[in-house]
Amino acid sequence: MMKELTLFAPAKLNLTLDILRRRADGYHDLKMVMISVDLGDTLTVRLRADGRILVRVPGTDLPEGEDNLAGRAARVFFNETGATPGAEIIIEKRIPAQAGMAGGSSDAAAVLRALRTILRPEMTDRELETMGERIGSDVPYCVRGGTALAEGRGERLTDWPSMPPCQIVVCKPDFGLPTPALFGRVRVEKLKTHPDHEALHAALLGKDLRAMTESMVNVFEEVLTPNEAETIGDIKARLLHFGAAGAVMTGSGPTVFGLFEDGAAARGAFDALRTVYPQTFLTRPVPEV
Repeated sequence: MMKELTLFAPAKLNLTLDILRRRADGYHDLKMVMISVDLGDTLTVRLRADGRILVRVPGTDLPEGEDNLAGRAARVFFNETGATPGAEIIIEKRIPAQAGMAGGSSDAAAVLRALRTILRPEMTDRELETMGERIGSDVPYCVRGGTALAEGRGERLTDWPSMPPCQIVVCKPDFGLPTPALFGRVRVEKLKTHPDHEALHAALLGKDLRAMTESMVNVFEEVLTPNEAETIGDIKARLLHFGAAGAVMTGSGPTVFGLFEDGAAARGAFDALRTVYPQTFLTRPVPEV
């Protein structure tokens, strides 16, 4: 039996993020469109015979064991399937932390996919997505990947038309924005600008990158502090200056990305921005099958 598997865990980016209402359970109903990109982490999942779940993230101060979402994912998988527990998970990080790019959730999803391949290959993606709901709101999407509309807390997924070919420059400033704190600033009734999802869907169908960018809205940008907004605005302005068709903050931020039709323009933006913001990356959408 296979006892070890290495998988890629792609980052996600939000083309849109809308907050519809605050729910009675304290969470918010969301409506957002997400894509997977070829910037990501690499995970090796190795079965252990002693029942322990170990997580190693070399070169970082991220939590290990079941304090890490990847370790929690392993525990949920073993509990839900009844498989004999025990795994060592080694994560090579490239996705920045507290970046709005679902790094921890993507790692958790990769653990679920790896353990399924090793132990329960008959399990469906939908079963894994349902399992992912018990780990984190972005985990079901990260199991699925591709271009998808996510609703509810993020667990209700609908496949959408794939992205047109493009280059993406991703830039994270040197601060993080914890998601719970940002949600705490939101007053839904005061949000002014909302994404046009019908227009975005039509632009994706037509593979029209510039029309797509007209619908890219993240309502979290409305609740940034003046200092945060200044930095986000600076990154967006630089991306647009170098030829991005559009730019927006992803997730709960503070990472900003720009979509480029021209590869040379994207490379120029990447080279320029990383001299100011070291955590700048050049990536593209993950090809969808």
